[in-house]
Amino acid sequence: MPGPTNTQRLETLRSIPMFAELSDRSLKRIRALSDEVEVPAGQLLVQPRQAGSGLFIIEEGTVLVEPRGQKIELGPGQFFGEIALLSSHPHTARVRAKTALRCLAINRFNFRKLLESEPKIAISMLETMASRFAGSILH
Repeated sequence: MPGPTNTQRLETLRSIPMFAELSDRSLKRIRALSDEVEVPAGQLLVQPRQAGSGLFIIEEGTVLVEPRGQKIELGPGQFFGEIALLSSHPHTARVRAKTALRCLAINRFNFRKLLESEPKIAISMLETMASRFAGSILH
């Protein structure tokens, strides 16, 4: 099965809320700094208490995030792994592919470069993280 074209990849990135307002040039930079990863259903992606190695942005499929006894499902356009990258803390949740998954992975070094060059991404991520945090303390 052939993969998506460059135009389709840029449109997929643009459909992700944290990238929606970025220029084509910025989206191409994100593509250049990221790796596309395909994961089979059931595969464990993140373990609690392990150091973070990258940010994962879901393009297709779903994951189950399991922080402290909860189960949260994330799908296309959503991301995980950011807390361990933005702080020195290890991962706080287990993340497993619920379905076959295609995602972009951005390693720690490239993630830092990306946030420095695209501060709009950092603002969008902080808004998402604040929503997640507020949701977890309200339940």
